Amino acid sequence: MLSRTADHLYWMARYIERAENMARVLDVTYNMSLVPNAAESEAALWVTALEICGSVDAYQRDYFKQEEDEYTAAGVIHYLAMDMNNPSSIYNSLRSARENAHAVRVAMTSETWENINVLWLEFNQFIDQDLAKHGLREFCDWVKARSHLFRGVCFGTMLRDDAFSFVRLGTFLERADNTARLLDVKYHLLLPEQEEIGGAVDYYEWSAVLRSVSAFQAYQKIYSDTIEPWRVAELLVLRRDMPRSLHACFDEITLILEQLSGNRQTECKRLAGELHAKLRFGKMRGIFQDGLHEFLDDFVKANNQLGAEIHKSFFSIATS
Repeated sequence: MLSRTADHLYWMARYIERAENMARVLDVTYNMSLVPNAAESEAALWVTALEICGSVDAYQRDYFKQEEDEYTAAGVIHYLAMDMNNPSSIYNSLRSARENAHAVRVAMTSETWENINVLWLEFNQFIDQDLAKHGLREFCDWVKARSHLFRGVCFGTMLRDDAFSFVRLGTFLERADNTARLLDVKYHLLLPEQEEIGGAVDYYEWSAVLRSVSAFQAYQKIYSDTIEPWRVAELLVLRRDMPRSLHACFDEITLILEQLSGNRQTECKRLAGELHAKLRFGKMRGIFQDGLHEFLDDFVKANNQLGAEIHKSFFSIATS
């Protein structure tokens, strides 16, 4: 298929997944703000949402006008959800997804295009709404539900050809990036300092993290025990049966790249295989001995490099 068409389909899926991930970050941060002693201050809690998205510096540049300015729930919610100057906001992610879909309407089913078009039209009802005061949870649930619907329509109506493969590839690459960022930032924030592991606050905070990636019931089913940080890390990194884990994402990514590359030996296929091997054969004990933060930081960098190599292998003709 044409490189330009593949590029649009790939980024359409990435933007839809990014909007959902942003909604999950806002949802879990809001839920944690309702827990007593969840953080030392409102600023300390909401800045972590920006850290997950890598947007701290950009937020400071746009929102800090005086030295005494602080991170507030209203400011962070607006920046991550509706700020037109933030390229990763939910607003811009959904707008970009719709623009990419519009450019390649003929490469997807009519049901897929109609789903994205209606999504954007319905989104307008939230633009003038003050989400910090009311309706944030409903808004986040709506974004997640529409993302689920998009994937369901794609899976249920698209021919299993290269177009479908690029949609799936964009979805899983974006999902892996978000899971790694979320776990890295939240793990450092939530490691108990004064209260013993297993305390009430610790339980609610970690359960909020699990719910943010739809993994709370999966954790209970697998471990049948109190929520422990290292088990949460294991579930989100190495468990291949957990849909949003790093391992599960790269099970899909490596398979898709094998199909798209065929007999060609591409750097993106090699890099994906290397990352997949670390997740498939790695042990949580070894990861913790070397440092979970270091492991996740290296993973995010390698995942970004993989995205660049995918662009070189499949899309460079479209932008040359």
